[in-house]
Amino acid sequence: MKKVARFIASLGFASMMSAGCGGGDADNVKADAPKAERTRITFFAAASMTETLSAIAERYESEHPDTEIVFSFDSSGTLKTQIIDGAYCDIFMSASPKQMNQLESGNGQNDGYLLSGTRTDLLQNKVVLAVPDGNPKNIKGFDDLIKRLGEGDILLAVGNSDVPVGQYTAKLFSAYGLNPDDLYGSRTLTIGNNVKEITTQVKESVADAGIIYATDAKSAKLTAVDTAPEDAVGRVIYPVAVLKQSKHPGKAADVVQYLKNDESRKIFESVGFTVIAPSDGK
Repeated sequence: MKKVARFIASLGFASMMSAGCGGGDADNVKADAPKAERTRITFFAAASMTETLSAIAERYESEHPDTEIVFSFDSSGTLKTQIIDGAYCDIFMSASPKQMNQLESGNGQNDGYLLSGTRTDLLQNKVVLAVPDGNPKNIKGFDDLIKRLGEGDILLAVGNSDVPVGQYTAKLFSAYGLNPDDLYGSRTLTIGNNVKEITTQVKESVADAGIIYATDAKSAKLTAVDTAPEDAVGRVIYPVAVLKQSKHPGKAADVVQYLKNDESRKIFESVGFTVIAPSDGK
């Protein structure tokens, strides 16, 4: 009996000590409570945005630990089609206004996919002629390229007709008086499904040259021997918008706004983008 009494007394003492140290039931419940779930933002973006958006998202998440940004990088045309086919997405950023325009209009299927008032023309890029390390074929520029394509002396990497960089390339060919369809059917071109595929073909010397964006050439440490004139290809604009289907439109809009601040601007400009949207200074 004395042993039982001492055991009961020890329990009471332990309970008092626990209460005195702040270790009561309320704290146990708090310790066992599940952590708040992070808001997941799904961001579809042109492949040429891979490095810069990934760096900006890392900074955003460090400042907003309640948010997770998940990217899908591919050609703007592929991503646009996925959205139309029902893929979930909070934010879309394309490498050309064409795909954004199609989502905004809805292509006659509905009244559009973009959340009103969220579209911004954020960045401008340039189309360049990039060559592998050492420029083995000694390609001097677009004039030289076009001449040697006609001679069958060059294997050129370009984007397909559904990829913005491929569409800019087709405009460039037309400006030189060439029929893009004839070239695409020849053996002088190798086709990439997005700008990263084209860049890799040049980087690995699979192709003698490639028509890509200035930012991709810089990221891949490729030499750009020429820049396509704007009057031939038009302005290379990157629009961004929140989609109507977003389950977190407020948070998605905040992410888009973050792309316009001073720190994001520095990251974009470090790889060669020109920032169009004004900075909010944050």
